[in-house]
Amino acid sequence: MTKNNTALLLINKKARKGNTNTTNIRQLCEEQGLAVIEPEYQPGRSISDTIMAYASEVDRVIIGGGDGTLNNAAPALLATQLPLGILPLGTANDLARTLQIPGDIRQAIRLIAAGNTRKIDLGDVNDRLFFNVSSIGFSASLARNLTAESKKKWGTIGYALAAFRILKQSRPFSAIIEHNGVATRVKTVQISVGNGRYYGGGMTVEQNAAPDDGRLDVYSLEISHWWEMLMLFPFLRRGTHGRWRKVRAFSATSLIVDTRRPHLINADGELIGKTPAHFSIRKKCVAVFVP
Repeated sequence: MTKNNTALLLINKKARKGNTNTTNIRQLCEEQGLAVIEPEYQPGRSISDTIMAYASEVDRVIIGGGDGTLNNAAPALLATQLPLGILPLGTANDLARTLQIPGDIRQAIRLIAAGNTRKIDLGDVNDRLFFNVSSIGFSASLARNLTAESKKKWGTIGYALAAFRILKQSRPFSAIIEHNGVATRVKTVQISVGNGRYYGGGMTVEQNAAPDDGRLDVYSLEISHWWEMLMLFPFLRRGTHGRWRKVRAFSATSLIVDTRRPHLINADGELIGKTPAHFSIRKKCVAVFVP
């Protein structure tokens, strides 16, 4: 098997639509002129380890899953520089939404075979990469409480139900945001650092955000009562929340967030550690097949 037009196919069976017929996916790939290598599942082997193991045999990686699956593949994609093809089989599929990748599998495969790529940035928090957003506060609590089972059963409705429950329990916490040599003390319910445009099932980091604009878009929700978040919700969907008096918003290429007591850090829906959080950006470092 030659390396040209050979794809490593990795499907996360635990993703919301991960039980999609892989035989059908292989056939669709072959119809578009792509040869496919689909490794057998090996317990304990990460998706990045699998990519590294097959990197010399393929010229692209096709991943079926959600944003968490893609996040786990990021280190190997960066190391190998293999272009990424996305099959949106997860719950939120925010990176696919950002890059306008169709949800229809046949169309997504046709797009990958066409070969048009776009170099995008990666965010970095404490040496952990992320495509979409990393958050401290409310979103991290949501990630901790939202089980894989509920996401698979309820989809984005599961996000909304869990979010409303956790929202009513949220309390502001003390944090220090250090940026451009200035340290600012805040009381906030959430600090989010976005690399892409969408996160959390269609929320918008910032209305003009792009995954290849070379910047991180930061916001801090400095509200006092949970019901203020409900008022903010339409603006969070559109990415215009930065206009609110109680929302601190700015762009950066690096920053540090520390908290009085350790808080969980969420990156693309995965909990990756606790504060302090050191953020930076890696510009146009991964290629993705796009329309």
